[in-house]
Amino acid sequence: MNLSLITACYNSASTLGETLESVRFQRDVSLEYLLIDGGSSDGTCALIQREASRQLTVVSRWLSEPDDGIYDALNKGIHLATGDVVGFLHADDVFAHECVLQRVAACFEDPSVTACYGDLEYVWRNDSASVARYWRAGEFDVGRLRRGWMPPHPTLYVRRAWYEIHGGFDVSYKISADYDLVLRLLSSRPEKVIYLPEVLVRMRTGGLSNGSLGNILRKSAEDYRALRTNQIGGWGALVWKNLSKLGQFVSR
Repeated sequence: MNLSLITACYNSASTLGETLESVRFQRDVSLEYLLIDGGSSDGTCALIQREASRQLTVVSRWLSEPDDGIYDALNKGIHLATGDVVGFLHADDVFAHECVLQRVAACFEDPSVTACYGDLEYVWRNDSASVARYWRAGEFDVGRLRRGWMPPHPTLYVRRAWYEIHGGFDVSYKISADYDLVLRLLSSRPEKVIYLPEVLVRMRTGGLSNGSLGNILRKSAEDYRALRTNQIGGWGALVWKNLSKLGQFVSR
């Protein structure tokens, strides 16, 4: 089972090193690792070049060029990917342990599995050892989508064949293209979706969606649009989606 892992980055020199190290320590997996840079000017490209020049580099391919935001970059990665399964690791995130990709690959040994996902820890941006929120995803049920449920997108792995049929991220969304894609995937009645009940990714707080009040409002508007476009629900689902986050601040 071959996995393609995609990291989109832009001026990420302060965190990308940890991400690369996290990928380097993954055990016993056939991995294609793609780095898609948006034309960074802060030393990100030099960092990638150093990693790519290592004798045993984890980087399979990388490119740096202007793009139309993170979702455009991720689509470029999907287009370049050749693995059986595609996943994403953002440039300020790390895997929770060294066997994450090994366990993901094992899920897809069953040919009926379309996707798998797990749990996520949010850690403080300036203290990655301290957990701010814990996102326990729980088992997938299509009915939960109407109650605002979604799996943590950074933990989601999907067969590349699904992208070939249904397409990648809709770049008309600037913040919620991942939510739209998840709704599109899970409402398409995939044959089998597996939940791994463990933390797969540790994600730093302070991302695009909650970086400002304006972004929070824009995200809500885009989430509502995604719900309506995918015929999942409306305001009720949106309210439940936001309320469900409150439990993530309670210790597990």
